[in-house]
Amino acid sequence: MARPGSGVLGGGYSSQSMARVVVWEWLNEHGRWRPYTAAVCHHIENVLKGDARGTVILGQVDVQLTPYVIDLQSMHQFRQDTGTMRPVQRNFYDPSSAPGKGIVWEWENDCGSWTPYDMELCVSIQNAYEKQHPWLDLSSLGFSYVVDFDGMSQTNRQSQRKRRIRRRMDLAYPLIAGSIPKSQSWPVGTSSGMPCTCQQCMLVHSTRAASNAGICKVYFSSVDMDHCLFPVIFRVLALPVKNLTGSGPVHPALAGMTGILMCAAGLPVCLTRAPKPILHPPPISKSDLKPVPGINSIRRKTKKKHLRKGKNSEDVVRRYTEKIKTAPDEDCTICMERLATASGYEGVLSYRGIKPELVGKLGKCGHMYHLLCLVAMYNNGNKDGSLQCPTCKAIYGEKTGTQPPGKMEYHVIPHSLPGCSDSKTIRIVYDIPAGIQTTEHPNPGKKYSARGFPRHCYLPDNEKGRKVLKLLIMAWDRRLIFTIGTSSTTGETDTVVWNEIHHKTEFGSNLTGHGYPDPNYLDNVMRELAAQGVGEDNLKD
Repeated sequence: MARPGSGVLGGGYSSQSMARVVVWEWLNEHGRWRPYTAAVCHHIENVLKGDARGTVILGQVDVQLTPYVIDLQSMHQFRQDTGTMRPVQRNFYDPSSAPGKGIVWEWENDCGSWTPYDMELCVSIQNAYEKQHPWLDLSSLGFSYVVDFDGMSQTNRQSQRKRRIRRRMDLAYPLIAGSIPKSQSWPVGTSSGMPCTCQQCMLVHSTRAASNAGICKVYFSSVDMDHCLFPVIFRVLALPVKNLTGSGPVHPALAGMTGILMCAAGLPVCLTRAPKPILHPPPISKSDLKPVPGINSIRRKTKKKHLRKGKNSEDVVRRYTEKIKTAPDEDCTICMERLATASGYEGVLSYRGIKPELVGKLGKCGHMYHLLCLVAMYNNGNKDGSLQCPTCKAIYGEKTGTQPPGKMEYHVIPHSLPGCSDSKTIRIVYDIPAGIQTTEHPNPGKKYSARGFPRHCYLPDNEKGRKVLKLLIMAWDRRLIFTIGTSSTTGETDTVVWNEIHHKTEFGSNLTGHGYPDPNYLDNVMRELAAQGVGEDNLKD
């Protein structure tokens, strides 16, 4: 079965010489091509225009992708802290399809957050939606799900489990014109869009999947210098493989991939071990630990008051909204029904004094929704008395999280961070033990693990670093630093993970992107904290 974007574009267009929407995708462990966001794809295309054989640092456009780089020469994504490599490809779609319009379809996962569909599914769902089909069977695309547009849900045919889905607007993917291949998943700059099927090239191709496990051990009895992929390999031999510190002109990830390609080709190469990141400072005695200036306590436990829930949902919604007499002619982005009609939750939810057709406007941002939809959204969340606008993410009230019990310590140590030689260092120590999930977690009653604790994090002991510490303390008290979910590094489920507030866990180096120097880190983390409702305006003078 042909994928949307692979060969013939939607609407019967050929793939030879017209405008196309570009979507960059990476291959996950389940063999599915997962799309990067539109913003990331624009960034990759901009780099590609300047250097088709260069390296794309994804953290420059998305801080959550800081460990990742893409090598455009080998068409692989490389994770710097773990060494994991995954193939990437550049795919093309009709400008009138979902990525061309900036439309993203998502499903709600067990953690209550939203996961975008694969692009092929997104395109198919949007096509069916535009044709006003009441439902769409995804079995033809290899998935045992039925999408119900009336109820905005997907149902598993086997388990009958139902999940919410939603359609939202985002940035449109980049548009290019000219003669374009069907897809581009082999190294950029080679003579053919598809790999050769000779024994040597098939073996090189097969080493991609094995490269995650360590150094490849495939050797060839002979190498034809003019053949297929090998000119690409020999072109990159000039890169300094030992340059793994990031101090030279070649990115360390690209140097690492060079060594893998050379080894795969059976070529002699001196592979030196990359320097290990310096995660901790030299040994420190207890007498060297000093309180952080301006902050009295040096230890905090999870506050019990934040464990109490049960705010009345109707009261919360009424507190932050005002009723609208005449609804505008637009969709409610929660239920996707028109605001002028009844809420999609009519018949599912019933609350005294809240009729399905009532519409409310949020006070600060002015976005409008069915009141019944806001009640449903609140009841599906943390029920802590706060409300977050699903459109602009503005927070009303004090947002709290689902961080499990633990303790946070902080003190000053007599050492300086790289790039911060004029100040000592604030060390934060988080310690969370394993435990049992409660009703606010994804799987109540099930055990959760807590890997890598205690975790040590670092800030410069200067005015801005101390300000960030105060905000982190506030975020800890509101249970926002960690949550229980699936580890993006190991794939382990039901484990304690970071919750979208980045920390620096490397002390004397920055090999993984989680250390210093990083002149933008303090500003970036303050923006992340503000997005969680923990801003400078919360600090008391």
